[in-house]
Amino acid sequence: MKTKFLILTILIAIFCGNVFGQDKMLSMDNTIDIVRKYHPIVKQAYLQNEIAKNELLSSKSVFDPSFQISTDEKNYDNKLYYKYTSTELKIPIWYGIDLKAGTENNIGDRIDPTLTNNQSAFIGLSMDPFRGIIIDKRNSIVKQAKYFVELTKNEQLIVVNDLLLDATNAYWNWANAFYNNAILKKSVQNNRERFEIIKRSFLSGDRASIDTTEALTQIQTFEIMQAQSEMDLQKARLELSNYFWTENGLPFELDEKIKPINNFDLSSINTLELGKLEELVNQAFQIHPKLKMIESKANILDIEKRLKAIEFFPALKLNYNALENNFSNIYNSLNTTNNVKYGVTLQMPIFQRKVKGEIAKTKNKIEDLNWDKKYFTLEIENKVKSSFVEFYALKQQIKKNEDILKANKLLFETENMKFQMGESSLFIINNRELKLIETEQKHIALKTKLFQSMYKNLWAIGKLQ
Repeated sequence: MKTKFLILTILIAIFCGNVFGQDKMLSMDNTIDIVRKYHPIVKQAYLQNEIAKNELLSSKSVFDPSFQISTDEKNYDNKLYYKYTSTELKIPIWYGIDLKAGTENNIGDRIDPTLTNNQSAFIGLSMDPFRGIIIDKRNSIVKQAKYFVELTKNEQLIVVNDLLLDATNAYWNWANAFYNNAILKKSVQNNRERFEIIKRSFLSGDRASIDTTEALTQIQTFEIMQAQSEMDLQKARLELSNYFWTENGLPFELDEKIKPINNFDLSSINTLELGKLEELVNQAFQIHPKLKMIESKANILDIEKRLKAIEFFPALKLNYNALENNFSNIYNSLNTTNNVKYGVTLQMPIFQRKVKGEIAKTKNKIEDLNWDKKYFTLEIENKVKSSFVEFYALKQQIKKNEDILKANKLLFETENMKFQMGESSLFIINNRELKLIETEQKHIALKTKLFQSMYKNLWAIGKLQ
């Protein structure tokens, strides 16, 4: 048990060292990279893609050659009634044609009179022209499997796209909680230092006792706020930890010492751009996996409709075999009407009810898919526009809030100087500080929402993969 624990500790240490580095900082790019590589849902999604590829491999079996050997013998009352031995190699090719070659050896006193006595060889072909030449059924089955691989791939991309959006939201919620907690920690520390100064002033007779009471109340207020922020930070950290797994499939809990990277500088935020809205919408129409998935479904249904349509035609089976004693002479029979075996089989349902019903169902599915395409196209367009508008609205709000933050900071610092000179009251200082903290918290929230809207835009386009 101790050995297993030691191995687990080493693995986590290596994981932390590789991903977070020595400075214990975690960026958004690191987070996305970890989720892409190790999250179980991503691994399951890729596994479904592998299943689809194996289905494609299985579908290609319609072109697999086959070799068959059969023997049938009857002996009774010391007499050989018959002994049939045959071998056949069949090679399926395009357009529903089967190439065949083989040998027969029929001996005995009472063999079937329709069979050739002794050893013979044959080479020939069989085909159904309606299910081969008009519609190549075998090729269509393989094409369907290829489209199914594309369908599964895009389904997997949708899953990853949604998962990474959830992970980015969890990251910025954690960053917001982390910096809120840092603000309140600093405020608690500042108020404790102020309380000590006021207490010394009271003891020296320079301040009234009510000032110490008010300063202590302010500390307690901030301590309560800071305790709540600690709880919010812990919850956000655990929520983000849901997306972290090690390479060996072990869950990983984010360490308290790990910090989000602070890229909240206003100058860098002002340079952030999403691009032109029209181009983003057109890009979403071209690459979004949900629309690609609908396209693959449409291709599959189109092949399905054509495959069902050929059932209106009769099942016509044509067989032709050239016969000879052995393969070395068989070419002599290919261009003659002697030494040949051929046949025709024709079968056709009279009312065609099953075919009509199946084709009607496929048409219903195609119509349903067309409505899906219309709906999802509009939904994707509106999501791209919504995230675009949200991003630029947040940029404006951040810029305005930056001015408000500077003003509140100046008011607080000025009031603090006046307080130190005895020209202001602790009540005013406390109010100024609360307003400043409220503005700082709002500023952090706006910035984290801005970055969330950036990743939401990538998600809406279908690029968050």
